[in-house]
Amino acid sequence: MSSRRSFLKNLGGTGALTVLPFSSALFKDEAEGGVLPQQNKGELVFSLNGSWQFRTDPDQQGVSGGWYKSAATGGHWDTVTVPHTWQITPEHNDYFGVCWYRKTFSVPGEWKGKTIRIEFEAVYHTARVWLNGTEVGGHTRKGYTAFFIDLTKAVKPDAVNTLVVMADNHFDDRMLPRNRSYDWAADGGITRPVSLHVTEPVYVERIQVTALPDIGRKTAGIAVLGLVKNASGKSVRLEAAYTIAEEETGRVVLQSPRRPSQLGAGESREISFPEKTLQQPNLWHFDHPHLYTATFDLYADGVWVHSYVTTFGIRKTEVKNAGFYLNGERVWLMGVERMGGSNPDYGMAEPGHWIEHDHRDMKELNCIFTRVHWQQDKRVLDFCDRHGILIQLEVPTWGAATFKGMSEQPDADIMQNGLEQLEEQIHREYNHPCVFSWGLCNEIGGQNPPAYHFAANMLKGAKKLDPHRLCSYASNSLQKTPEKDVSELMDFVEWNEYYESWYKGTVADMEKNLEEIHHAFPDKPIVISEYGWCRCTPDRKEGDEKLIRIMQTHNAVFRKHDYVGGLIFFCYNDYRTHVGDKGMGVMKQRVHGVVNLLGDPHPSHAALRKESSPVETLSAALDGQALKVSFTSRKAIPAYTLRGYVLRCIAYGEQGIPLEKAEYSLPDIAPGASGGHTFTLSTPAIERVEVSVCRPTAFSVLSVAVKS
Repeated sequence: MSSRRSFLKNLGGTGALTVLPFSSALFKDEAEGGVLPQQNKGELVFSLNGSWQFRTDPDQQGVSGGWYKSAATGGHWDTVTVPHTWQITPEHNDYFGVCWYRKTFSVPGEWKGKTIRIEFEAVYHTARVWLNGTEVGGHTRKGYTAFFIDLTKAVKPDAVNTLVVMADNHFDDRMLPRNRSYDWAADGGITRPVSLHVTEPVYVERIQVTALPDIGRKTAGIAVLGLVKNASGKSVRLEAAYTIAEEETGRVVLQSPRRPSQLGAGESREISFPEKTLQQPNLWHFDHPHLYTATFDLYADGVWVHSYVTTFGIRKTEVKNAGFYLNGERVWLMGVERMGGSNPDYGMAEPGHWIEHDHRDMKELNCIFTRVHWQQDKRVLDFCDRHGILIQLEVPTWGAATFKGMSEQPDADIMQNGLEQLEEQIHREYNHPCVFSWGLCNEIGGQNPPAYHFAANMLKGAKKLDPHRLCSYASNSLQKTPEKDVSELMDFVEWNEYYESWYKGTVADMEKNLEEIHHAFPDKPIVISEYGWCRCTPDRKEGDEKLIRIMQTHNAVFRKHDYVGGLIFFCYNDYRTHVGDKGMGVMKQRVHGVVNLLGDPHPSHAALRKESSPVETLSAALDGQALKVSFTSRKAIPAYTLRGYVLRCIAYGEQGIPLEKAEYSLPDIAPGASGGHTFTLSTPAIERVEVSVCRPTAFSVLSVAVKS
């Protein structure tokens, strides 16, 4: 038992932890290392975050110099905290190349016979990994997707183990994003959490839940698939079963019988179950983010060995009549895109509290629909699942320069890298109800033959892996001959619309272009996947006031055309980028957002909140202690039925002291309809009252203050 205490102490670096049985979970802050809370049973998960040793390797001498060896000495190693990127340090912010990380830990003797794997949630962009001097695996040219490596054969029980990671972020022509083509921070390092997973040799690698509701019948078909692995040296007789439960209540709603299978030594296999029908499902919606849990139980030779648990949601997204339908209801969606890694204190190694900070603020901005240029931290998707933000995840294929020098077809390396990233993304994020669509690429020049064929192949790959989700790509090549663009193949059209910014022309020119795109694709909804104003060249002297004007005048045009199904303003934050035109060192940036790098709001923040609200007008009048409130919901984008919304008022007395709170549950409000309520307040001598319309998730959509 002392060996385990030693192991825990070496992991956390903060002293010994209480020792628990093998199947137990002990909470410890993810930033410190130690035992993590886990849903999976029959599995221990230990954080390897925290203190690591670090050094740069500008001359690439580390491999020949044996830096990966357990007894490697010489040279200076700094102490850093993982997750980590060297780009936020003054001495390394312009260094793009190879760096090394090293950590030691002890393994208890009772782990002999277990399977021990390590998970890196992201290393940008290439990793090679050694344990005790033996190279155990790696991950090449895929900087934002997670990967596991089996360490079992290289682990030394009852001994100090040395883990070494070589990370490389040099600009590369054979990967996505390609070379210097992209416009965000190229932060290298172990940028997301690292954890050690300990199981029996027979275990579940992942599970996939397909939940397809029948809106008319108020049922859902549930199909479950599990990928299982036999890392032992002998064939095993398997049995698998699953249980579905409501996450909020724990009520079990579906169960399967055990399904038998046989698995040879070293083999992996998918075990799938026939679809079962769930009655009266709770549907996931951005205002009602209901979740379920699926538990996949695995038995080997009659003995239970592992339970893998995931959350999922049941919702239906459709395209018809040039519009989007969510759970059978037509919706017009709006939001804003966030460029992660932009806080100079963290870079791409963002802590959980900052991820939550930004996404809570996005919800205050009425963001229910967003996209991102690269695969995201799982904490982003968990927030979106639980608080209601639809998101398009993208493979980081950015810019027409991706296909520079190519003829009819894309280069084989680029095509293969894109398909590999797509597969890793879909396998990991399949169960998230927040994932609205798979984004295949961005601004590639979609009428250029190699770009066209790349997007077409990516679409084919996405539909094979996930035939039930929408797919698209963000185009900036629809200004002329839109009918020739690869947008024609997509489920819906995405247009990065930058009139009065990157494109010359007026609002009237933009509207004419919009109508031409609709004429080319009359059956597809159009998402304005980017629009806004960037102060990104020295000649652009106009500031935030121009951004507000573009936002408002362009929105007025979009609201005239009901085939515009979604708006994603670009962007939430001024963002760090290796091609930034403002700022020095770690502050190199583009000024493009409604908040600055540190999260402080520009005046446009309030303008975007109002423009993105599903409530168009809100007014209140105070007569003594009677407060009369009225509002009108929007009938054009963003527009959807308001269900479960609440009117909330807080009355303040002298010196701004809050004295009374009252709420009124609103009936369902259709787009363009009006509502209201009169509150009778008890507080005498009211100085002012703040009134808000709030979502069922408690986020305010619009507020007004009235004085007595």
